[in-house]
Amino acid sequence: MTIHPRVCLHQVAFASESTTAFVDHCRAIGMPNVTLVTPILMQPGGVEEARRALAEGGPKAAVINHPIAMGASLDRVGSEETQKLQQAVDIAAALGAPVIYLVSGGRGSLLWEDAAERFAELIAPCLPSARENGVQITVESASPLNADMHIAHTLDDTIRLAGVAGIGVCIELNACWYEANLKDKFRRAMPLTALVQVSDYVLGDRFTPNRAVPGDGVVPLEWLLGTLLDLGYAGVFDLELVGPRIEQEGPRAASRRSAEYLSEILVKLGA
Repeated sequence: MTIHPRVCLHQVAFASESTTAFVDHCRAIGMPNVTLVTPILMQPGGVEEARRALAEGGPKAAVINHPIAMGASLDRVGSEETQKLQQAVDIAAALGAPVIYLVSGGRGSLLWEDAAERFAELIAPCLPSARENGVQITVESASPLNADMHIAHTLDDTIRLAGVAGIGVCIELNACWYEANLKDKFRRAMPLTALVQVSDYVLGDRFTPNRAVPGDGVVPLEWLLGTLLDLGYAGVFDLELVGPRIEQEGPRAASRRSAEYLSEILVKLGA
């Protein structure tokens, strides 16, 4: 089947392969959009490889994923993280990607509010360049099991962190689908939301990362996506597939099946 034009596939499931191999797979299954990751792009020749791969007739680089303070906490990093984010902005501009989403870095010994202020300080110098290049910087919601590398573990806290930093929101549905009052939270987030990420969860999984192919778990995806669309979300839906379920099936088969299932929902919803 034809993949819906608003479906996007994240590179994380293909992290052991080259960007060329990942993009070739996306082209083969008709994937219109991709999310590329800076740990690969910032390797020697990484941007040039991505540019060559994308130039061969699609897909489009829709999103860049960049981790702040990966492997360290916000109370132990300095201007080098700002420099790396500026490099990520430059990469997004070079590849024509309109969105960057960030992992914030862990709080370490800081109170949440102090960690949020430190996060904002690190990214503030990069915001003028991002605006000039038409790149929207966002921060995602993430599981509390990722507390070593992130501080926003509810959609409320993600909206709050984005407000402190003056940036946008990435709604990671896998990290918030179980929260109360989601429609109201989506409504509050919508003016800031530039990316929505999609996967599924199977009851009983108690570690991270362990995503499931959409349709294989209990996440009420049709309601979630329909609510977001009704509230005016106009961006891509990024399939972030990672963990042993994806590895067991194989990322190529899992990503194709995910894209087809998500496309069926989006067509049904009139997206």
